[in-house]
Amino acid sequence: MILHILFRVFNYVKCSQNGSHVKRTTLHDLYEKQGQSPWYDNLCRPVTDLLPLIERGVRGVTSNPAIFQKAISTSNAYNDQFRELVQGGKDIESAYWELVVKDIQDACRLFEPIYDETDGGDGYVSVEVSPRLADDTQGTVDAAKWLHEVVDRPNVYIKIPATAACVPSVKEVISLGISVNVTLIFSLSRYEAVIDAYLDGLEASGLDDLSRVTSVASFFVSRVDTLVDGMLEKIGTPEALNLRGKAANAQAALAFQLYQKKFSGPRWEALVKKGAKKQRLLWASTSVKNPAYPDTLYVAPLVGPDTVSTMPDQALQAFIDHGTVGRTIDSNVPEAEGTYSALEKLGIDWSYVGSRLEDEGVVSFKKSFDSLLDSLQEKANSMKLVNL
Repeated sequence: MILHILFRVFNYVKCSQNGSHVKRTTLHDLYEKQGQSPWYDNLCRPVTDLLPLIERGVRGVTSNPAIFQKAISTSNAYNDQFRELVQGGKDIESAYWELVVKDIQDACRLFEPIYDETDGGDGYVSVEVSPRLADDTQGTVDAAKWLHEVVDRPNVYIKIPATAACVPSVKEVISLGISVNVTLIFSLSRYEAVIDAYLDGLEASGLDDLSRVTSVASFFVSRVDTLVDGMLEKIGTPEALNLRGKAANAQAALAFQLYQKKFSGPRWEALVKKGAKKQRLLWASTSVKNPAYPDTLYVAPLVGPDTVSTMPDQALQAFIDHGTVGRTIDSNVPEAEGTYSALEKLGIDWSYVGSRLEDEGVVSFKKSFDSLLDSLQEKANSMKLVNL
């Protein structure tokens, strides 16, 4: 079965390279013309449903506790494995992780041709440590090591939240040679700390060849506008109302400027000599929350080289259907700086925005995780299984 899947993936990739059989999409142009990797922000069984998306230009996958909560609690595709696990003596949480690990391993196999073709530059699948560890530095390190070991695929990213407690975890995990997706980044100050953790980790690794230790920094977008728009509506002045829908992309444009600054100069060049790769900026939370906004608002204006855009179904299909491809992320930096400053002058505290969104993100993922474990317990009960 696995050989059959790999054969199909190889043919999809091969056909997309030579232009035959596969219809090119804007996703191919996004990568080939602008150097941005389109990823898919979703994962469920059967993972072979990813094959048509790979064919259309998707180059990686991200997952999180909310995604698995929806996938596992609303599908019967996990029942057989779950039944075997619990009847075999696994507790509910251990069974959950085995379900997740199987999905991640299977998805990694599908994207491995892209990983190999790009020499480890692309084709990653992300899996997140337990959201219960968001305030536990060492617990996060231990969980990352365990996940890396049990998934055992070269193209897996271990996802670690960018909380104050877990930024040191990122440094430690990178120093161990484990590739990381740092998630839940909502502010420029926390993003800079994440970059420093990556650089510190590379320097502390002691490895002569750093080429296989890679990372992405997941900078969240649409949620910023959701919060800031509400604050602007409370202010209520024409100037404030005119800035709605502009905060998130302005901050993202400045994040890209920070990225370019940090990954240049003597410190970075010394790491490049050992094969180090840049920690790519990844735009997350790219679906539009306000129906009044264009459905590609958090994709089209954030196109730039060496970046990733991970898109859920809505954003992905919208961009394939009518997205435009052109370098936009730094097309008007003075405007982005002006918007960022104008918001500050109106009383928008960027530090508060980042902290609140981080807290909300952690709470949301914990709720999804706890809800899923509850639903799995109910499923075990309905199967007349005993939680051992």
